[in-house]
Amino acid sequence: MTNSIREIPISEAYLLIGTNTTENHPVIGSMLKREVIHKKKKLVVIDPRRIEMSRYADVYLQIKPGTNVAILNGLAHVILKENLHDAEYVKTRCEGFDDYRKVVEKYTPEHVASICGIEDPSLIVKAARILANAKPMALYYCMGITQFKSGVNGVKSCANFQMLLGNLGVAGGGVNPLRGQNNVQGACDMGALNAVYPAYQPVGNEDNKNKFKNAWKVAFDLSMKPGLTIVESLNAAIAGDLKALYVFGENPVMSDPNQHHVIEALEKLDFLVVQDIVMTETARYADVVLPGCAFLEKEGTVSNTERRVQLMHKVVKPWGESRDDWWILTQIANRMGVDWNYQSAEDIFEEIRTVTPSYAGITYERVEKELIQWPCPTEGHPGTQFLHKDKFSRGLGLMTAIEYTPPAEEVDPEYPVILTTGRVLEHFHTGTMSRNSRILDETVPEGYVELHPNEASNYNISDGEIVSVSTRRGSIRIKARVTERPKPNVAFIPFHFAEAAANKLTIDALDPTCKIPEFKVCACKIEKVNA
Repeated sequence: MTNSIREIPISEAYLLIGTNTTENHPVIGSMLKREVIHKKKKLVVIDPRRIEMSRYADVYLQIKPGTNVAILNGLAHVILKENLHDAEYVKTRCEGFDDYRKVVEKYTPEHVASICGIEDPSLIVKAARILANAKPMALYYCMGITQFKSGVNGVKSCANFQMLLGNLGVAGGGVNPLRGQNNVQGACDMGALNAVYPAYQPVGNEDNKNKFKNAWKVAFDLSMKPGLTIVESLNAAIAGDLKALYVFGENPVMSDPNQHHVIEALEKLDFLVVQDIVMTETARYADVVLPGCAFLEKEGTVSNTERRVQLMHKVVKPWGESRDDWWILTQIANRMGVDWNYQSAEDIFEEIRTVTPSYAGITYERVEKELIQWPCPTEGHPGTQFLHKDKFSRGLGLMTAIEYTPPAEEVDPEYPVILTTGRVLEHFHTGTMSRNSRILDETVPEGYVELHPNEASNYNISDGEIVSVSTRRGSIRIKARVTERPKPNVAFIPFHFAEAAANKLTIDALDPTCKIPEFKVCACKIEKVNA
């Protein structure tokens, strides 16, 4: 997030695109609802499903899954045509505007409506005017923007749009991704990505290599070659190029696309280690399972979606033979030839401060008392409430000319329905924790597929009937839920349920830049199951 959660009341309007905020981020969702309902703030919602926030929207644009770039270009087209953009901001703080303008010229409301499946093009015009006339306006997105073959382009389109309106580098504005799990931001900050060290320092840089070699006290050279992403690792396992995998707090059998492909890869490995707090679907394939601690059983820091670093305290004694994650990793590393002597999570955080410039000024003592968001370069620095205040880190903000590209797999006569996936309020990610809660699992005990009444009628399906949902990768049997929440010709399945795993069906096509899979759109067919 460029901005902060506490700035929600400052914003005059909100654009929610690809985020089911009240179910996936309910605290932020409730704050947004309060501003819209009680303070009459303006709201535009763009989503293929009629999510709760669409009920409060001044304009709701129900687009086809995978058409985010087109709708953002369409909004920009209207803003430029009517001269509603922040021309001074664009002139003084941005570059690439002319190329961007040329591209969006052809994204007329009528053209965009045909791509996105919007019946009334005038809604695009109305939404654009609302967003352009509110200052500041905050854009929020989630995995409904990123989990596509065009995910990077979707994020760049969000940045283009906010630069066009002068909403970056100001309180109450920003491009605000809502992270999918509670410490995803912290994991990325700490280098849990395939091509960077902590603080996003590239592994291909000689100075970075030497810096971390010294900090970690290793005698051997660190590789300057970027590693593999999850899907690439599984592909390499099937090809025989990857022999072992260490899965740490992750459940790829449930969370990764094309489940059959994932299981094939895990079975092909010579050695699989899983470190987790319960026996997950992935752990069942492991040669060794290492028992880590749950969050109340350990101490350390987490970094949340607004870049805020927070301190966790140990509340209960660890269960059985479970151990701190850092302790397990240290023990393995030392047996592999290094000499690490960390005695606590705080020891590790003190090392983090020396090699991670954005965390250098953050201490345990400070985060116990203060709200601190990185970057925080010195102990006297207050932290950074919002990014890009006076200038962008690269100097000028780059506006990128981006064309809409269709999803990897479009519907056809054999697979005529679009399938998209997501989450529900009661369950968290792959259900590792929430489905081990009796109350939560009894509240939503099983998976379901949402079908628009049109599809239910076409296939003679009644609410509550068991249906078959199939793609080119597999088939599941699942209960139908007939509702007007999805767009016609779109089916929605939450991915939490192993018994009807949505990721048996999803496609493992990747964004060419960041390698994220296209979870949010593929082609499927729906069939009535005769008893």
